[in-house]
Amino acid sequence: MFSRLDEHAAVSVAVLLPDNAAGLLPSDCFFADSQAGDEGSLLARPALRRFVQVQAKAPTSVALALGAGAVGSAFWVTPSRCEDVNWDAVRKEIVNILDDDKYKDSSYDGATPGPLLIRLAWHSAGTFCKSTKTGGSAGATMRFEPEVSWGANAGLTVAQQLLEPVKKKFPSVSYADLWIYAACVAIEEMGGNKVPFTPGRKDKSSGKECPAWDGPTCKDGRLPSADMGAPDKTAAHLRLIFNRMGFNDQEIVALSGAHGLGACHTDRSGYWGPWTRAPTTVSNEYFRELLENTWTIKTTHKGQPWKGPLQFEDPTGDLMMLPSDIVLVQDKEFRKYVEAYAKDDAKFQKDFAEVCGKLFGLGHSGETKKRGFFG
Repeated sequence: MFSRLDEHAAVSVAVLLPDNAAGLLPSDCFFADSQAGDEGSLLARPALRRFVQVQAKAPTSVALALGAGAVGSAFWVTPSRCEDVNWDAVRKEIVNILDDDKYKDSSYDGATPGPLLIRLAWHSAGTFCKSTKTGGSAGATMRFEPEVSWGANAGLTVAQQLLEPVKKKFPSVSYADLWIYAACVAIEEMGGNKVPFTPGRKDKSSGKECPAWDGPTCKDGRLPSADMGAPDKTAAHLRLIFNRMGFNDQEIVALSGAHGLGACHTDRSGYWGPWTRAPTTVSNEYFRELLENTWTIKTTHKGQPWKGPLQFEDPTGDLMMLPSDIVLVQDKEFRKYVEAYAKDDAKFQKDFAEVCGKLFGLGHSGETKKRGFFG
């Protein structure tokens, strides 16, 4: 028999299958635990009830035919495709979040959640390892422990919560796609160039699939730390982290330009303050501040001794730099790109959009694979 039991499901349908049917599934289908109710007496039988999640993005229907004598049924499923999502409508919802006047930030006035949404995507994609092909922008595993509790991800549950209403309104959009697309929209809305976006990422289902790493900074997860105790060690650490993802020195510096957006918070990273006086505008100000301002070790904060980690401040005390920022002008190879971007905003804008597109695409092929009945 052929049946389509849930025409509204984006990637899931309830299907009656035998326990040994997994070997008959195409490679773009897999079993997941059923949460189905009593959809008829047979589907109510726990030994037989299954959900099959169809992950194929092929435009044609996916068919599963169980062999003669097998306990089960055959079915046709036409899953929603990424191309079917009204991305303009999704963008409108994201822009509404960006424009919400109720959003506040304790570190600077006139805040927008744009920098926070960019950080969410950045830290999701920044887990990629080119050697093991693990981590990256697919999966959205930051929803789970232990990744959500990595020190570098402090505060990013706020960004996830901001996007949750959009996910509920567009349930066929994966969290992984939504996080990346929100960052692309935020960059453009804050004056940056258009960042390439290819949908089709799939969400993973548990913290067991969070990326792990046994490298020198494993206690901090796969993301970069702000300070490794000395400039040469911090520079080496940046290269270790970013080379693992597939980035060179120029791309490391271009990506660091994201620090021109938003601010640090004592209740998250332990650091405090914005890097520039235009923290909601994509520009080369970060590089200009690095070269043209005077940076000294922060010792006080609002009239009291500074008790946070080592950071730098300008003469006004309003702006800050992390040790990993200062090392970009201390290291001669990094510095030449800082100087180039400080002189040429258009070059920075171009390179920043390109390298963000590369970062956001890590771990996601964006390719549609078309298969027959059995792969």
